[in-house]
Amino acid sequence: MTCTSLWACVAGPLEFGFMQRGLLAAIMIAIICAVIGAFVVLQELAFIGDALAHASFPGVVIAYLLKFNLELGGALVGIFTALGIGAITRRSKLSQDTAIGVLFAGTFALGVVLLSTVKSYTKDLFGLLLGDVLAIGTGDLWVIAISGALMLALVAALYKELTLLSFDPIQAEVIGLPVGLLHELLLALMAVTIVIAIQTVGIVLVVAMLVTPAATATLLARRFPMVMLLGAIQGVVGVVAGLYLSFYFAVASGATIVLVLTAMFGLALLLAPHLARLRTATA
Repeated sequence: MTCTSLWACVAGPLEFGFMQRGLLAAIMIAIICAVIGAFVVLQELAFIGDALAHASFPGVVIAYLLKFNLELGGALVGIFTALGIGAITRRSKLSQDTAIGVLFAGTFALGVVLLSTVKSYTKDLFGLLLGDVLAIGTGDLWVIAISGALMLALVAALYKELTLLSFDPIQAEVIGLPVGLLHELLLALMAVTIVIAIQTVGIVLVVAMLVTPAATATLLARRFPMVMLLGAIQGVVGVVAGLYLSFYFAVASGATIVLVLTAMFGLALLLAPHLARLRTATA
């Protein structure tokens, strides 16, 4: 498609229903990932996010084999894996990283074995591995919207508790908060977020949606609510720009989105020292 003006470049892709659905889904996912990702970055849970993304793969394959909803299958296995990581850490002398490594490798290997048994055309499964936001349907939009609204409502209801757990887990335990339960709840929220974001960038790259916008916002803001807000703004700008670039250059949408988000992180990394000096000078 050729552009005769800036408006034509912006409005042209929106003539297609798949672009409208893809943009709406990507924007919703970017906001959800920014909120949950702020806790992930603060608690240094990026590795577990990657593990949960890969752990959801066998759930997706099982759901495919049983003619079941792929996202729900992935979410269930992701949640069980998150709870399993917590259980192994509590009941053994193993560190959380070790438990993550064991379950990460084991669950993904299970998914590969199950996938090898599928003899039919597996476009849907490979789409979830690599991401295909432009294939999102109306039903998928409803799943993302309802799941996202429930998760954001839960975060809002437990905001003080989750924030205290993230900044000072010892103090949270001293005042009687159920630290273990809150931690497992956060892992479950991560698992659900990852599964609904998989269609945007795929299992391989989904951790970037969860971590990169929040990490960028952390470089630019000091207050936690502002980290969430800036992360959401950056995520929305990144997915919109990535989708338009992928449309006009005919390249993979998920990977393009991740590259845009990474470029924005690099820019923030360059600007962060200058912003810090500006804050010091005006303080």
